Amino acid sequence: MPDFDSGSDSDSDSDAPDAYEELLDRVERLAYLGDAGGVLAWDQQVTMPDGGAPARAKQQSALSGVVHDRLTDDELGSLLDELAALDDDDDDTLTGDQRAVVRETRRDYEEETRVPGDLVEAITETSSTAQRVWQEAKAEDDFESFAPTLDEIRELHVERAEYVDSGRDPYRVMFEGVDPDLELATVEDVFADLEEALVPLIDDLKAADPDLATLPDDEWSEETELALDRAALEELGYDFDRGRLDTSPHPFTSGTQFDCRVTTWAKPTEPLNSLLATIHEYGHASYQLGLPREHYGTPLGQARGEIHESQSRFWENHVARTRPFCEYFAPTLNDHLGTDLAPHELFEAANQVYPENLIRVEADELTYHLHIILRTEVEKRLVRGEIDVEEVPGVWNDRMDDYLGVRPETDSEGCLQDIHWTSGFAGFQSYTVGSVLAAQLDAAMREDIDEDVDELIRHGEFDPLLAWMNEHVHRHGQRYPTDELIERSTGEPLTAEYFIDYAREKFGELYGV
Repeated sequence: MPDFDSGSDSDSDSDAPDAYEELLDRVERLAYLGDAGGVLAWDQQVTMPDGGAPARAKQQSALSGVVHDRLTDDELGSLLDELAALDDDDDDTLTGDQRAVVRETRRDYEEETRVPGDLVEAITETSSTAQRVWQEAKAEDDFESFAPTLDEIRELHVERAEYVDSGRDPYRVMFEGVDPDLELATVEDVFADLEEALVPLIDDLKAADPDLATLPDDEWSEETELALDRAALEELGYDFDRGRLDTSPHPFTSGTQFDCRVTTWAKPTEPLNSLLATIHEYGHASYQLGLPREHYGTPLGQARGEIHESQSRFWENHVARTRPFCEYFAPTLNDHLGTDLAPHELFEAANQVYPENLIRVEADELTYHLHIILRTEVEKRLVRGEIDVEEVPGVWNDRMDDYLGVRPETDSEGCLQDIHWTSGFAGFQSYTVGSVLAAQLDAAMREDIDEDVDELIRHGEFDPLLAWMNEHVHRHGQRYPTDELIERSTGEPLTAEYFIDYAREKFGELYGV
């Protein structure tokens, strides 16, 4: 059994130095401002009328400017220096939790002080405006209308990276901004291991071509799909007193441990796509809602980026796509959709591999990672200036052909399909890292829990699974760096081994290879 170290629950701040108390007050206020910006961003994608975009961009820009000014305030730097000096003089001055707060705050402070405030505001305003430009370009299949905006975003983020560290590769600087605690080399090794294992496995599955069940060739209303999605959230235990379900152009989750909202999308002919997207977002929400409430506003009450995707992929793939879940949930799905699928048919429909699929968020569990590798390659070359923005569609289509043997007929199905580049770069790898970590966490959990996990899922008893994640992941917030949290929660460093073994066993059995 892994040697789990749960760490400290909550070191008291009652005897903290005055400098720490003042630092904590400043940190909390910064978090509250950031969360207010999150609500504005949620509103922009869910309820805001189209005409509100120009004003919202200004609002977000002004708010980001205030956050930047507060984060780079000289007095904040002085408090950090004072605490560092105190801790050097006496190792017992700060508790472990307090050191974590200082560590995370110092990192943010040191990075932000290198970046001019007007650049921060320009990035925020451009990103906010870009979301509407992207939506219209995707709807019209018009990459040329989005290209100038994408070029501006690239230039702004490269400029920011140069301020942070002018002597280094801008993509690496951006990557470290997404998660500074995972080495880029580690992620590249994971990608290489996955590519080596998945490409031949997918070829074998394509050659097998078994007769697997699918959903009926029919259409369902948005109301029907959302009712099914809501039922799934209720079964999983989503707390609607602290959340809500809405639709958006691209499914996402936003919020805090007190208010965490999920969105999904309706797919008239693909209700399983909507269902799995909803459960994916539930995984994100489970992390946010599981963060310690007493530490709201501090790093101890905030999530880790790379860890976040492991939670969504765990609930989507290691719960919702399993045979036991299909046995449990098939009656509910049939009631809502008016279908008559047997549990094994639902399992087959939810787990088929579609190499010809062009859309990442609709991709199966295996080819999904080739989509991520493709996107990461394209954005690396774009950020490093190896290709121009105008070349993105062609490069994208070529790599899609190389990896999956298909070419998008439209840019809406190609490089315009994701919203992510409106807010920056070097984040796509999180999806694959999250999937790899989800398999590693699943293996550790199954070894650690006394009860049979499959039996729990089969009977709709999800609380023990959530409790394990709360105990080993959620409650720590940012107490530990990402790499340390992974090792504490699973007993070993990040590795692709568990995902590869899981994929070979699951799909080998399903496809008979």
